[in-house]
Amino acid sequence: MSALTGDFTNQTVLIYDTNGNHLISTHVVDYDKVVKQLTVHTIPEELKLNDTCKLLILSAPTPCEFGGKIKGTLHNPYIALFQGQTKENRDAARYLVTTPAIIPAYIIDSIVHPIQNPIKVVLINISTSGVRFRAPFYSFEIGDEFQMHFVINNNQKAMIAHVVNVKDNEPISSDYGCRFITM
Repeated sequence: MSALTGDFTNQTVLIYDTNGNHLISTHVVDYDKVVKQLTVHTIPEELKLNDTCKLLILSAPTPCEFGGKIKGTLHNPYIALFQGQTKENRDAARYLVTTPAIIPAYIIDSIVHPIQNPIKVVLINISTSGVRFRAPFYSFEIGDEFQMHFVINNNQKAMIAHVVNVKDNEPISSDYGCRFITM
């Protein structure tokens, strides 16, 4: 089933210009899946009618990525969606986002194990397939699974992710690339 047939109403959406610069984090007010257009709470002032943009909708079970074009009128704009997008030399384009997050639990053998002192991290980027974040040095290893909670545009998001790569910045921090299991 195409991601365009899902229901994105009330979901958080990150809007970027065509160069990948983050413009705004907002939420979907209405989504018409028949004509594939959505109305968001706030259209970035940088975007005018007929401008194109990139969208990352933080929907469950995984985020969805779209191209968009601003349509409608000055007083009643909406975003027409299309699935074609420019890709990096990887499976899913990354979008920069800097927001604090917390990791309250590890997942081991499908069992949630709360952490006594949850780990505070900072998101670096997000894509349709995963997230990269910075945490205190050597907090995780490849293969670790955990819960993560973060807030974007006053909406709390929760996800379960799996560490797939690590870049150490000894002795201060490490950057962790993670694949979404669920959001």
